[in-house]
Amino acid sequence: MTVCVCVCVYCYFNYYLFLQNITVIALKYFLAFSYASSIFFLSYTVGDGDKSDEEEKEDRATQSLLNKLIRSNVVNNTNQVEVLQRDPNSPLYSVKTFEELRLKPQLLKGVYEMGFNRPSKIQENALPMMLAEPPQNLIAQSQSGTGKTAAFVLAMLSHVDPSLKWPQCLCISPTYELALQTGKVIEQMGKFYSEVKLAYAVRGHKMDRGVKIKEQIVIGTPGTVLDWCVKLKLIDPKKIKVFVLDEADVMIATQGHQDQSIRIQRMLPKGCQMLLFSATFEDSVWKFAERVVPDPNIIKLKREEETLDTIKQYYVLCNSKEDKFNALCNIYGAITIAQAMIFCHVTNWLAVEQRAAVIERFRDGKEKVLITTNVCARGIDVEQVSVVINFDLPLDKDGNPDNETYLHRIGRTGRFGKRGLAVNMVDSQRSMEILKTYEKHFNKKIGRLDTDDLDEIEKIAN
Repeated sequence: MTVCVCVCVYCYFNYYLFLQNITVIALKYFLAFSYASSIFFLSYTVGDGDKSDEEEKEDRATQSLLNKLIRSNVVNNTNQVEVLQRDPNSPLYSVKTFEELRLKPQLLKGVYEMGFNRPSKIQENALPMMLAEPPQNLIAQSQSGTGKTAAFVLAMLSHVDPSLKWPQCLCISPTYELALQTGKVIEQMGKFYSEVKLAYAVRGHKMDRGVKIKEQIVIGTPGTVLDWCVKLKLIDPKKIKVFVLDEADVMIATQGHQDQSIRIQRMLPKGCQMLLFSATFEDSVWKFAERVVPDPNIIKLKREEETLDTIKQYYVLCNSKEDKFNALCNIYGAITIAQAMIFCHVTNWLAVEQRAAVIERFRDGKEKVLITTNVCARGIDVEQVSVVINFDLPLDKDGNPDNETYLHRIGRTGRFGKRGLAVNMVDSQRSMEILKTYEKHFNKKIGRLDTDDLDEIEKIAN
């Protein structure tokens, strides 16, 4: 539907941002306020929020790529890890410095060149397992920005014998773009290890049948890698030492990738090291991981204790999208907001790289409002975000209340010891039922807010 937005012109105009399916559209002159009487109208189109399965799959892959782009360096991560060893009697071993790993000098130099001063939480526990002799299999839960990619890249580079001119390490990513991102990490970390070469088994990389591949590391997508192994005979799976399956949750959401990955895994030798990584571990991911990785060590993220105690939660009754927008304008007119995130359904516009650039501008404080879908419900930690508005309440792909996403959405405020405000727009009996589900699940009262009463709005900000 089209929403007419009434905007005052005699004021300072900011650029506010729309993000849908991890896509950004910069809207000029949005939500600018002053006491001037001159007005004009700005229209934009709001989607209905219904997604096909294909859109849902694309969301996962695009979100993963976007996270890699905006979190290219290891971030401070408060998650603690839980280590479940294959052999409970084996001593638990972790490292605090990269020197403890006894890396090859050229790899240690590459690690420091990339800006890693010390191992991250995931690296502390995963690297000793991945570099062990004999090789140990690993299933690990880890999100972008935790140093996960650097960890398995270091493992591949460490196990390669540069004197052998054939593929020894195989890494599978769910999309072309994610494969290229991982390849960049391999190139950066192997900067001083020039004897080791990298090949990309991705779309557009044409190879003739029977050509001898001399590169020791191959990274690619499941379909192309399978073709290189079976149809073109470019890779001898029996010579693979390390097999990495990255972004498993994205992989199983993409049609065909799960079966292709399992076919590749079954061709590998018994002693091949199997490493699987996933940001989430729903039941479907666990079942997939158990089929691919035998006798694994397991590293899981302990559930982050996100508290709602520092967040005031309210809902606003509305009769239409226009009412919701008017309520939003009233909130902005009554209280001072440092930065805000507004979650709703809008349409696709920009490429992933452009979206990442816009998010960086928001994170740097150059933009004051980010209007987004669930892609930014996690991973975007901005200290100055004081208000989160659910213009549309979060639902899962089946249209049911999504409690976890609700928690992560409103958890973008009230961080770093500060207090935050979360406002939910309710425009139907169904959305009220959804809100009550959140209220019951978290055992937190969500109060009603009358946005026509400016005094009441001012009170909730104090």
